[in-house]
Amino acid sequence: MQERLLLQVELALIILMMLGCVLIGQQWNFILYQAGLIAVIGATILSIAVGNVPRAARGWRAIGAIAIILAVTAALFIIGILLVPYLARLGQ
Repeated sequence: MQERLLLQVELALIILMMLGCVLIGQQWNFILYQAGLIAVIGATILSIAVGNVPRAARGWRAIGAIAIILAVTAALFIIGILLVPYLARLGQ
Protein backbone atom coordinates (compact mmCIF):
# COMPACT_ATOMS: atom_id res chain seq x y z
CA MET A 1 0.00 0.00 0.00
CA GLN A 2 2.74 2.47 1.00
CA GLU A 3 4.83 1.72 -2.10
CA ARG A 4 1.78 2.38 -4.25
CA LEU A 5 1.26 5.73 -2.51
CA LEU A 6 4.86 6.75 -3.21
CA LEU A 7 4.40 5.84 -6.88
CA GLN A 8 1.22 7.92 -7.03
CA VAL A 9 3.00 10.88 -5.45
CA GLU A 10 5.84 10.54 -7.97
CA LEU A 11 3.31 10.45 -10.82
CA ALA A 12 1.53 13.53 -9.45
CA LEU A 13 4.85 15.40 -9.26
CA ILE A 14 5.67 14.47 -12.85
CA ILE A 15 2.25 15.71 -13.99
CA LEU A 16 2.81 18.94 -12.01
CA MET A 17 6.17 19.41 -13.74
CA MET A 18 4.55 18.92 -17.14
CA LEU A 19 1.78 21.37 -16.30
CA GLY A 20 4.39 23.85 -15.09
CA CYS A 21 6.23 23.53 -18.41
CA VAL A 22 3.00 24.27 -20.27
CA LEU A 23 2.42 27.34 -18.09
CA ILE A 24 5.98 28.53 -18.71
CA GLY A 25 5.48 28.11 -22.46
CA GLN A 26 2.29 30.17 -22.67
CA GLN A 27 2.75 33.78 -23.78
CA TRP A 28 -0.35 35.59 -22.55
CA ASN A 29 -0.17 35.88 -18.77
CA PHE A 30 2.95 36.63 -16.72
CA ILE A 31 1.32 35.41 -13.47
CA LEU A 32 0.71 32.00 -15.04
CA TYR A 33 4.35 31.99 -16.17
CA GLN A 34 5.48 32.66 -12.58
CA ALA A 35 3.16 29.96 -11.24
CA GLY A 36 4.55 27.49 -13.78
CA LEU A 37 8.12 28.33 -12.83
CA ILE A 38 7.39 27.85 -9.13
CA ALA A 39 5.56 24.59 -9.89
CA VAL A 40 8.47 23.19 -11.90
CA ILE A 41 11.07 24.16 -9.29
CA GLY A 42 9.00 22.89 -6.36
CA ALA A 43 7.96 19.65 -8.04
CA THR A 44 11.54 18.95 -9.15
CA ILE A 45 12.94 19.36 -5.64
CA LEU A 46 10.14 17.25 -4.13
CA SER A 47 10.64 14.64 -6.84
CA ILE A 48 14.30 14.34 -5.85
CA ALA A 49 13.25 13.69 -2.25
CA VAL A 50 10.35 11.33 -2.94
CA GLY A 51 12.28 9.41 -5.60
CA ASN A 52 15.08 8.63 -3.16
CA VAL A 53 12.92 7.35 -0.30
CA PRO A 54 13.60 3.66 0.32
CA ARG A 55 10.62 1.57 -0.80
CA ALA A 56 10.68 -0.24 2.55
CA ALA A 57 10.03 3.01 4.46
CA ARG A 58 6.48 3.33 5.76
CA GLY A 59 4.48 6.10 7.42
CA TRP A 60 6.49 8.48 9.57
CA ARG A 61 9.72 6.81 8.51
CA ALA A 62 9.03 7.76 4.89
CA ILE A 63 8.12 11.32 5.88
CA GLY A 64 11.30 11.53 7.96
CA ALA A 65 13.38 10.29 5.03
CA ILE A 66 11.81 12.92 2.77
CA ALA A 67 12.53 15.62 5.37
CA ILE A 68 16.17 14.54 5.69
CA ILE A 69 16.65 14.46 1.92
CA LEU A 70 15.09 17.93 1.58
CA ALA A 71 17.32 19.25 4.38
CA VAL A 72 20.46 17.87 2.71
CA THR A 73 19.37 19.31 -0.65
CA ALA A 74 18.73 22.73 0.94
CA ALA A 75 22.08 22.62 2.73
CA LEU A 76 23.90 21.87 -0.53
CA PHE A 77 22.14 24.76 -2.28
CA ILE A 78 23.00 27.15 0.57
CA ILE A 79 26.64 26.01 0.72
CA GLY A 80 26.91 26.44 -3.05
CA ILE A 81 25.47 29.95 -2.90
CA LEU A 82 27.78 30.92 -0.04
CA LEU A 83 30.85 29.55 -1.88
CA VAL A 84 30.25 31.53 -5.07
CA PRO A 85 31.99 34.77 -3.96
CA TYR A 86 34.99 32.83 -2.63
CA LEU A 87 35.33 30.73 -5.78
CA ALA A 88 34.93 33.83 -7.98
CA ARG A 89 37.85 35.49 -6.15
CA LEU A 90 40.01 32.42 -6.77
CA GLY A 91 39.70 32.95 -10.52
CA GLN A 92 40.96 36.56 -10.43
